[in-house]
Amino acid sequence: MAHFLVTGGAGFIGSHLCDALLESGHRVTVLDDLSTGRRRNIAHLSEQPRFRFVEGSILDGELVERLVAEVDGVYHLAAVVGVKHVLDDPLRGMLVNLNGTERVLEAALARGCRVLIASSSEVFGKSVAVPFDEEDDTVLGPTRVPRWSYALAKLLDEHLALAYHRQRGLLTVVVRYFNAYGPRLDPRGYGSVVAHFLGQALTGQPLTVYGDGRQTRAFTFVGDTVRGTMAAMETEAAVGKVFNIGNGQAWTIEALAELIRRLVPQAGPIRHIPFERVYGPDFEETRHRAPATERAERLLGFRAEVPLEEGLRRTIPWFKEHLDELI
Repeated sequence: MAHFLVTGGAGFIGSHLCDALLESGHRVTVLDDLSTGRRRNIAHLSEQPRFRFVEGSILDGELVERLVAEVDGVYHLAAVVGVKHVLDDPLRGMLVNLNGTERVLEAALARGCRVLIASSSEVFGKSVAVPFDEEDDTVLGPTRVPRWSYALAKLLDEHLALAYHRQRGLLTVVVRYFNAYGPRLDPRGYGSVVAHFLGQALTGQPLTVYGDGRQTRAFTFVGDTVRGTMAAMETEAAVGKVFNIGNGQAWTIEALAELIRRLVPQAGPIRHIPFERVYGPDFEETRHRAPATERAERLLGFRAEVPLEEGLRRTIPWFKEHLDELI
């Protein structure tokens, strides 16, 4: 079995990835600075002999180099993520995401190991070519809008990974996540509409829908996200390519809110508020976002399997257990 480094492994998706890698018999080392990740997400793994946690930053070049030198492959998930974090401190988001990815790629090149770079559906920006194919053009807004700095940073992460493959022979693969949700999703939200709605519903508050609610998103249960991620790392034909990892079925935000109200009886009514009231006058929203899934199905044998209602039923009990964080 292999030994993997998971950067951002104490985060939502990262911790589930650690679970799956260990269940497959691998060794796992996690590097996380706990800025958004949480120890409790990996606390159940602390006694596992094939698991090690290292608290530290992906900007610490010496630490990254030392850890990568010990492993067979790197899942690079560490990043500044979430609309709130990006809008509050876009400079930190750009510097951490870009410089951190460069340090990981350089260390992997020295080691000669494979690297998976986690990207985001945000890279498609304001494109209207839904569903988004991996080869579609990206359409970003003006530089005065901080939101697009995250999309641009993730695009540059992808360019770095693919350039290291083409020019230096590093075995890299890129996955673009589409609205992952599930247990351990941070109840504080940070831009996740599922966490936002569940937090409000379980505390009996109105569900606040930003805008008209007709914007659409594809929601992917975290178990499917992890399965697709591992398939991309393990498939030889995936090297040097980009893959959408998401559920191809899109939902309007209004329909998501209505479904959650049905699943959580104490939820309040749906209330619409303007985006600018929450994010300021310079905020720009994308109307529709859903992945084309043919490439992942053809090359990885991956297809998301968990319908939204079933995934929410699996997620709600975890949110109930952490109700104190929602109040």
